[in-house]
This record gives sequence, C-alpha cells and structure tokens, in this order.
Amino acid sequence: MAFTAFRDMKPFPQLLFSAFVILVSFLAFLALSLLIALPIFGFEPILNMADLNNLGDPQNLIIIKYFQTVQAIGLFILPPLILGQLFQGNMLAYLYLDKSFNSSTFLLVVVLMFVMSPLINFIGEWNSNMSLPSWMSGIEEWMRNSEDQAAELTEAFLNVKTIPGLAFNIFMVAFLPAVGEELLFRGVIQRIFTRMTRNTHWGIWISAILFSAMHMQFYGFIPRVLLGALFGYLLVWSGTMWLPVLGHFLNNALAVVAMFMINNGMISEQVEEYGSTENSYYAAILSLLVVVFFLWQLKRQNAGNEIIASEITN
Repeated sequence: MAFTAFRDMKPFPQLLFSAFVILVSFLAFLALSLLIALPIFGFEPILNMADLNNLGDPQNLIIIKYFQTVQAIGLFILPPLILGQLFQGNMLAYLYLDKSFNSSTFLLVVVLMFVMSPLINFIGEWNSNMSLPSWMSGIEEWMRNSEDQAAELTEAFLNVKTIPGLAFNIFMVAFLPAVGEELLFRGVIQRIFTRMTRNTHWGIWISAILFSAMHMQFYGFIPRVLLGALFGYLLVWSGTMWLPVLGHFLNNALAVVAMFMINNGMISEQVEEYGSTENSYYAAILSLLVVVFFLWQLKRQNAGNEIIASEITN
C-alpha cells in the first residue's frame, strides 16, 4: 500500500520536514561513516579529529576526503530521493529524472559551460574585492579567514599528481555535488519555494541564494548565486533535471582538471584569471554575449517542455 500521508503537505511544512529529513540522514550517515572508518583508519586518527587540520599529512587528506564523500551522499543525495518518494510517490518524476533531452541541447550546455568561464572569473574577481564598512571589520576578518581556510582545503584536495587521483577528485568534487546539490536545491528546495511564492523565478533565485550560502564562501557568493540561478533555469526551461546536473558537473570538473594541469605544469596559472584581468576584460564581455545567445537558443529549442508554476502549485 502506498504511503500517502505527506503528499498533501503545504509548502512551509514541506520545507520544515525536508530540513528534518536532511538532518536525520546526515547524522545517520555520519554515525555510519565513523563506524566504518574506525577499522579502516584506526582509532587514534578518528578520535583525534582536530589533528586533521594538518593538511600536509597525506593520511589526513585521505580521511577528510572519505568523510567529504560520505557527507555528500548523506546530506545531498539520499534526502531528495526520500522526499521525492514521500511527497509524490514517484521520486523520479518528482525530481524530474524521468525526462531526457536531445543531443543539440546537450551540446549547447557543454559549450555554454566552457564559454562562460571568463564571465564567471570576472564576476568572481569583482566579488573577491568586496569590502565591508569599518564598523563591520570583525565580521569581514571572520569572512576572510573562512575564505582562506576553504581555499587552503580546496587546494590541498586538488593538488594531485596521478590520473587515479584526478579521477577520484572528479568523482568527489564534480560528480557527487552535481548530482546531490542539484537534486536537493533544484529538485526539492526550488520546487518548495516555487509552490510557496507561486512563481518559478522566485523559486529559482531563492534556492540559488540558499545554494550559494550553503558553501560558506562569501567572496565567491555572487558568482555561485548566478550559477545556481543558471542551473535553476536549465531545469525550468527543459523540464529535466539532467541538464542542471550536466552543467554543474562540467563547471566543477573543468575546475578540477584545470587545477590538475596547473599543478603539473601543463598550463599557466593565468588560465584561472582569464576574463578578470585588465587586458582580458574583452573576453568577459564576449562571454556574456555568447552566454545570453546560448541561453536564448536553449530556451527556444525546449519550448513546450517548460515547468509551469501552476503545475507545481496545484
């Protein structure tokens, strides 16, 4: 017999219940991961978790990557699947995983994620130069320290020299977040706020802001909001979750591969700054024009597949 108790919930109770499911799933996976980690890594490293801050120790990085991977599953991937089943009785339909896309749309998204890099670099550089008023200097110092710690951890994660190391980083940094974060933020949270506001645009932008805030990286906040909104519109315009998952995966994977090539002397570090420096601003402007054109083409190609707010709110 189908379990239907949660199918007629109003948006706000759905939001609260979703937060509860996410918390329970995260805690359950954390406990399970600790039990599994003890025989694998030993008692001492796990019981002395504070020592893991030493990122120069390869063993510490392995343990952190292990917990990062488990966290992605427990926090982002499993909860949307549970919620989709409870809220609609069909997780694939609820999360828009039951619809595909055509090859021309696939190519548009692939090229789009490549050509928008200079634009994102430009916006990221502008955001990183943000300065708060002097009376908020304490908050700004905390934000800078948090940003530096996140950058240090990311650099330690991505500093690998082997193809297997690169492959695991693509799995951990690109594949898992692309699937999990899109299912949660676009599949569940965006839908709930669309129902709450009865407007797809509000649903997209509120979930994009929450998506960016979740990363706790303040000096990359604005470009991440824009990426979140982009992924939201990819879902709404195409009617399939696979497009935002593809875009998210490519965005992260390109960064992982670029760092691998930089760390191994294959390309210059200046690649990461293309579009954000004075002599490459033209690239950011060109990138913006091409992105707008590609999004228009994508919307036009998928006319008739759009997700309409009334279909969600009814």
